[in-house]
Amino acid sequence: MPNNRTYAHPYIPNTVPEVRDAMLKEIGLTSMDQLHDAIPDSLKLDREMNLPPAMTEYELRRHIDGLLAKNKHGAAYLNFLGAGCWQHFIPAVCDEINQRSEFVTAYAGEPYEDHGRFQTLFEYQSLMAELVDMDVVNVPTFDWAQAASTAIRMAGRLTGRRVALLPKSVDPDKVMIINNYCTPVMELRFVEIDETTGNMDLADLRSKLSSDIAAVYFENPGYLGIIEDQGNDISELAHSVDAICIVGVDPISLGVLQPPSQYGADIVCGDLQPLGMHMNYGGGQAGFIATRDEEAYVMEYPSRLFGIVPTEVEGEYGFGDVAYERTSFALREKGKESVGTQTALWGITAGVYLSLLGPAGMQEVGETIMQKAQYAAMKLSAIPGISLRFGETAFFKEFVVDFNDTGLTVAEVNARLSEAGIFGGKDLSSSFPAWGQCALYCVTEIHAQADLERLADTIQTIVRKP
Repeated sequence: MPNNRTYAHPYIPNTVPEVRDAMLKEIGLTSMDQLHDAIPDSLKLDREMNLPPAMTEYELRRHIDGLLAKNKHGAAYLNFLGAGCWQHFIPAVCDEINQRSEFVTAYAGEPYEDHGRFQTLFEYQSLMAELVDMDVVNVPTFDWAQAASTAIRMAGRLTGRRVALLPKSVDPDKVMIINNYCTPVMELRFVEIDETTGNMDLADLRSKLSSDIAAVYFENPGYLGIIEDQGNDISELAHSVDAICIVGVDPISLGVLQPPSQYGADIVCGDLQPLGMHMNYGGGQAGFIATRDEEAYVMEYPSRLFGIVPTEVEGEYGFGDVAYERTSFALREKGKESVGTQTALWGITAGVYLSLLGPAGMQEVGETIMQKAQYAAMKLSAIPGISLRFGETAFFKEFVVDFNDTGLTVAEVNARLSEAGIFGGKDLSSSFPAWGQCALYCVTEIHAQADLERLADTIQTIVRKP
């Protein structure tokens, strides 16, 4: 900041000289430089920074708009990217309701005005509980990765053990987050997957089970879109050593797939983004955790839970926190985990989406996704040189396309698709190098038959070129 004591920075608060001086006086200082006395001189920059000329507000806006214009989004290109953030249809009422002033958050999930938010979150929890066939659902976490991390740590506290088993097919980015979140409290170990089906290798799972295992975590559908049809076997194996079975799930699949509770899941977690949330650059994600209504499980949730209770007025009900004393809001540094900032607004959005679709709507959207994804997979696998990895295994929304016999890398194919206004599938060559040139393609209800045929025709043209 310039030395001129009359200077007020346009973008930094409390730089009006009178305000700044009042703050300094309150803490017994006379200059801003005194705030930096504790920093060693060796860490201070002893020259002026070479910054670009200052811009006016209008010039700055034009500059930022120009940078943003370099991005191409899913509405501008035909998009087949998924891998954790998916392009679904968003009913207009989802945006209309989540932008209401009584719901829009200021910070940490607290809105500027609060009228009915506890009730809407209770309704969301009730709708999600019905969808996943569980009793208790939390106020949303940041995303699926955090929900899975917290679920694993809950299992560690419940069992008093320190090891969790995960299949090697879990998204590597998600694994990094889980590992970071759980270290050093929990240790992650990995179970092989069947190279033919993509499902968990049960023999390898058996060999790794012991009295040290707190949880067995798997996803259905998984990162690669594969529908895990061994859920009962996996949960029985986990329970055979008194471990907790945790299942991660894409909730939009539950209109057509059996909920995890029906094949032995003790904790269910996943991502809410498919339920009414737009894809955004670094946002629009939210995770959920669900369990049975058992005190042992409820008391291990670090996040907020909302319940309904009768008031003193007959026939009147109120909504509020359940077991608030277990959270870090009450326990502070003695809490089992920090609640942190939660994405409560996205819970309201998911509740709106679920209430709009209902059971019949969720079944319809699930069936539509499966039909369109199957059609796309059929069209692509009919192209000479292209096949499906795990082609005999049922999948939902996403599937792995094998380009090894085309002589092209996925990066080359995607670059040519981009020239044609198409986002190709997620390149898996670095995450799963043993598979060579494979890509994860995503098809949802937003894709028309003409879109899928355009994709197939464009890829066929690309692989035919010398």
